[in-house]
Amino acid sequence: MIKLHIGFDDIDSPRGGCTTHFTALILSKWIRERNIELFDYPNLVRLNPAVPWKTRGNGSLVLRIMVSDLNTARDMFEEAVSEAYRYVGRYKHPESQPAVIAYIGDIDPRLKWFGVKALTDLIPLTLLERLLDRLGERVMYRGIKGRRGLIGGLAGIGYRMTDTDYTYELIAYRSEEYLGKPRMVEASSVKYMDQHTKPYTFLNYDYSIDKPLITPHGPDPVLLGIRGEKPEILVKAYNMLRINEPVSLRVLYRTNQHTDSHLRRRTISEAYIYTGAIIRGIVYSRPRRIRGGHVVFGLRDDTGVIDVAAYEPTKEFRRVVEKLLPGDMVEVYGVIRPQSSKHGPTLNLEKIRVVAVKPAVKVENPKCPRCGARMKSMGRGKGFKCPKCGYRDPNAHKITRIIQRDLEPGFYQPPLHAFKHLMKPLERFGREKSFFPEIFSPRNYIWVNEKLLK
Repeated sequence: MIKLHIGFDDIDSPRGGCTTHFTALILSKWIRERNIELFDYPNLVRLNPAVPWKTRGNGSLVLRIMVSDLNTARDMFEEAVSEAYRYVGRYKHPESQPAVIAYIGDIDPRLKWFGVKALTDLIPLTLLERLLDRLGERVMYRGIKGRRGLIGGLAGIGYRMTDTDYTYELIAYRSEEYLGKPRMVEASSVKYMDQHTKPYTFLNYDYSIDKPLITPHGPDPVLLGIRGEKPEILVKAYNMLRINEPVSLRVLYRTNQHTDSHLRRRTISEAYIYTGAIIRGIVYSRPRRIRGGHVVFGLRDDTGVIDVAAYEPTKEFRRVVEKLLPGDMVEVYGVIRPQSSKHGPTLNLEKIRVVAVKPAVKVENPKCPRCGARMKSMGRGKGFKCPKCGYRDPNAHKITRIIQRDLEPGFYQPPLHAFKHLMKPLERFGREKSFFPEIFSPRNYIWVNEKLLK
């Protein structure tokens, strides 16, 4: 038996379709027709969210399959290419570059490095081509329109998540006749499910706006997605929902979603555009609101300065940021947006840790001891005079007062509805994983028309 890794990327568009849906379809086909055996759950690998050309969530899908020989591997690759051509023909989009790529054997260290780099940086096509050359006969690939999708497919194969944090997502898909119609999942059942399964599931419901978060809004075939720490809890959570439309297919994926795996600790001089960063520094300019409702402040460390922005969709999170004062020490988490004609590179704030707050000091004129009114200066070194009762005190001086800060050290995050795919919520802190077996035979991970495929 040999290991076959098949990666898919960019098989979607803003007009419809979904790479996870395509992967689920071909997986169910192969289980029924080929009786395949996976050695991992289907993998959903979210790559660098800062890349400028992603379609939606920059997700790569990988199936890891034990096959009997190389001929079977080649045959399955060609079948996957044919199915991908058929699928993307329904959702043509000028900017998408769908790709199918297959790799045979254990993961080469260079391929593992490539997977990590695609999560945290930009990958030029020249780097992809050099790696494909070095992998030689172990790799088969087809860019259906362009080659950019090959980057995501190959990176997903390389990012195995055997020694990194991971979570799970159960995704249910709609029947074709319901595409384009409102999703019929009862909100009250989502709230009930959330209350009975958290913290082992997360980001199900945002109580601040009283809305479910598990259902998307676009034309794609995803009905819902439940995210959590273990496969069993996701199956239990799904069974708590009241769904008033047929579910054609559902699959359990192992994924790096909500792990902060796109972020690396960097100094400001190392934080270049289109990368994710965790930067510790000192607030050097007071937060200010700019056009559009965004809040921006300056951060400095020993290597430079950078702007940090809490954007309007983060809503009340901006109020926390506005409480910062110059001199406060913070850690900021986010991706670096490129400069424009109006500003330099800016960190798009995903969460913040207030490490220490500087005492706020207010210097003010003394009060009149006779009537209590605030006195006014009579000139440098001449003391103060009360404008109300005329009392003079040539020896009076300004008073320094310490003001209690309305900001405590600790972590702060945006409202749940503002979360992106890779952002780790605070409730996951302390639940990180660091091991998954190289070979694992998943069970109970795919259902067709609500019947378990075995």
